[in-house]
Amino acid sequence: MKRLFADKKLRNDLILIAALLLIAGVLYLALNLGRQEGGVAVVRVDGVEVERHSLSVNGTFPLNGGSNILVIEDGKAWLSDADCPDLLCVKQGKIHYTGQVITCLPNRLTVTVEGGESDGVDLVVG
Repeated sequence: MKRLFADKKLRNDLILIAALLLIAGVLYLALNLGRQEGGVAVVRVDGVEVERHSLSVNGTFPLNGGSNILVIEDGKAWLSDADCPDLLCVKQGKIHYTGQVITCLPNRLTVTVEGGESDGVDLVVG
């Protein structure tokens, strides 16, 4: 009797593991198949767009009066330096998919990747 119960328990455990792996695989595909490479890094301070940089042009750009340093290289954007105390914006890493955002709360700055190519304007002064 105990042997029969152990076999059923093992079979049920294997079915549960297989179902969880299947669900995880479907979720991974659903989240990653819809991703699109972005074309532009849009910089906003206090919610107002101040700069727009093409991800196809490598460079280093001081932002917000030099309080943050944006680096664009090989189609990816990241903040390499900031004057905020926790440097969470620097630790957020590289972004390149449409909709990804880097946020620096102390400096009220966001860098958002948007789709499409830049229209040739690298700096918008408001």
